[in-house]
Amino acid sequence: MSQNEHLDHLRHSCAHLLAAAVMELWPNAKRTIGPPIEDGFYYDFDFGPSTGSGQAIKISEEDLPRIEEKMREILPTWKGFERREVTADEAREVFKDNPYKLELIDEFAGGGQSLTLYQSGNYVDLCRGGHTELPAEELKHFKLLSVAGAYWRGSEKNAMLTRIYGTCFPTAKELEDHLAMLEEAKKRDHRKIGRELDLFMFSDLVGPGLPLWTPKGTIIADELERLARETEARGGYLRVRTPHLAKGDLYEKTGHLAHYRETMFPPMVLKDEGTYYVKPMNCPHHHQLFANRPRSYRDLPMRLAEYGMVYRYEDSGALFGLMRVRSLSMNDAHIYVTEEQFEEEFNAVIAMYMEYFKIFGIEKYAMRLSLHDPAELGKKYVNQPELWLKTEEMVRRAMNDGGCTFTEVPNEAAFYGPKVDVEVWSAIGREFTLATNQVDFDVPGKLGLTYTDTDGKEKTPLCIHRAPLGTHERFIGFLIEHFAGAFPVWLSPVQVVLAPVSDQYIPFAEEQAQALRDAGIRVEVDASDETVGKKVRNAELQKVPYTVVLGEKEKSGEDWQIRVRGEKEQPRMPEGKFVELAQQKARERALLTAL
Repeated sequence: MSQNEHLDHLRHSCAHLLAAAVMELWPNAKRTIGPPIEDGFYYDFDFGPSTGSGQAIKISEEDLPRIEEKMREILPTWKGFERREVTADEAREVFKDNPYKLELIDEFAGGGQSLTLYQSGNYVDLCRGGHTELPAEELKHFKLLSVAGAYWRGSEKNAMLTRIYGTCFPTAKELEDHLAMLEEAKKRDHRKIGRELDLFMFSDLVGPGLPLWTPKGTIIADELERLARETEARGGYLRVRTPHLAKGDLYEKTGHLAHYRETMFPPMVLKDEGTYYVKPMNCPHHHQLFANRPRSYRDLPMRLAEYGMVYRYEDSGALFGLMRVRSLSMNDAHIYVTEEQFEEEFNAVIAMYMEYFKIFGIEKYAMRLSLHDPAELGKKYVNQPELWLKTEEMVRRAMNDGGCTFTEVPNEAAFYGPKVDVEVWSAIGREFTLATNQVDFDVPGKLGLTYTDTDGKEKTPLCIHRAPLGTHERFIGFLIEHFAGAFPVWLSPVQVVLAPVSDQYIPFAEEQAQALRDAGIRVEVDASDETVGKKVRNAELQKVPYTVVLGEKEKSGEDWQIRVRGEKEQPRMPEGKFVELAQQKARERALLTAL
């Protein structure tokens, strides 16, 4: 058993323990499901009304210590998990008072699945399995974390349940380290820092999951796009622009409607023109650009790049700050290649990842090669088994030849081909899915994309889909937490704050600010009535890299004393030297702020 499987079994078992404790404390509660998730587990409950009052029972985080205490009281009686296969009628009898379990039983039985019950101590649950063998010994290191609302089966049409989150680790040290990381993560929460630094906002009138970028946040997004443009220009990419919507016929042909309809916004029906959708991805539009004129092998590889806005109809319950949104600015490109060119181009994308990791100080990362599941051909995946095996081996060989370390994951590919997902870890150890590199052997053929080869015959190109920076939204959310809002100079919305010691020096500060702007430096003048100390403190809270106090000495031409964010040393230097060094930091996209 792998380490990940062991953790999943451990956490799944702890979800059972949580449910057992809840059922002892609130015997009338209705259990639903309790799966392991990344870094922990949860269990959803319908607590129903309190006895006699008719008011719904509300569980808060203040109840978690009591639930934990009950879990620890129960745990010594759990010697193992006893498995029992039952008929649908037997299962219905066990859960006759629980409509949620009855719904699951009917669904599983209707699909021909076997039904199993697992018992530990006095607790019995409907479950497919995957537990630790010695729960009394192995489930000691757990912690309940939070309480949230969640719709039954993720649908707003269903009942609102109470979800209790927790985590569990094999050792006390691992649990302590994880809890310490969570505490640090709270301080670095991109939603909190985003508000404090005025980077982005959401509006109920605009709609959930549709972020609005403030001027400061837009600077960060623009700088990231500029980095991508420069990097892609060196890599031979051609920039394109495409509209935000297209006819449904296009998505019908590509297969996206069949596979992605549930995550697409509802269609717009236009009189005499048919059905349109806002685009959920850029690739169908790029394919049309490729098909715009006859192509030759001399045109390949063709690399079409766009920072295109796309839209996904994410469930409202899944929306989470910038990490899960409905409008996304994708750092997207599609590379049309011959089979002979595939490996070099695929590994060039991997090399681009490495370049970005260095720029952003990302030291820990992992690559996952996602493969198809033969049992899902014709449903989740296009039904071309030979091409699946061929392209998976092509990716595997390319990554091995490129010296990449990766793990293989079944049943997580894109519907049109295998893909490599890149996981990265922030400075405090939080894991994020950052980028993707996908192979498409299916859609180019569906759309009739061809090129004339050296033998004069028409052939269909392979297409590599890649997004090494993911989306503006998710990546900026990651960077906010990675840097705790203290961005490198090149990304900082305000690079310098000038703090005049009194009102009489404001005109001088404005003159200096204009000189800095002319030199390409983003600067603000703090012309408030605050004391100099408060102005400096405010600049620190806004995580500005450099703060300069201006008074009579500076006006008389003396050197500037530079307060450098995070540094004790406050160097003195002529204004011109400071400007030169700040420009250099930004130009080189340096990680460190120190001059």
